[in-house]
Amino acid sequence: MTPAGSDESVPIVRPYARTGGRTSTNLDLPLEALIVTTPLGRYGDRYQQPEHREIASLCQDVRSVAEVAALINVPLGVARVLIADMAETGLVTVHRNAAPESGEPDLALLERVLSGLRRL
Repeated sequence: MTPAGSDESVPIVRPYARTGGRTSTNLDLPLEALIVTTPLGRYGDRYQQPEHREIASLCQDVRSVAEVAALINVPLGVARVLIADMAETGLVTVHRNAAPESGEPDLALLERVLSGLRRL
């Protein structure tokens, strides 16, 4: 039984508890960096946390760091730590997009990042 007026959708575990309180990583992960699950991540059993399994599932399609944060409903800093942990163990690959030769940003990438940010 829950107290009157309580919100049952409030997570029991606070977001930064999922990262052991860590807010930074050794891996530079800009919010537009693209993440893709490796074969080890698809079929591996090396997940340290339930969020790792969720990220691995989401990133079978290429996703930006911002999209991952929005889709798993955690702050960007938490998503960065979780993704960096997965990259260090080979569960995901991080791709940093280089600007095209024209020097103009990739419009499709910017639209995906904006969409991910809106979901935050």
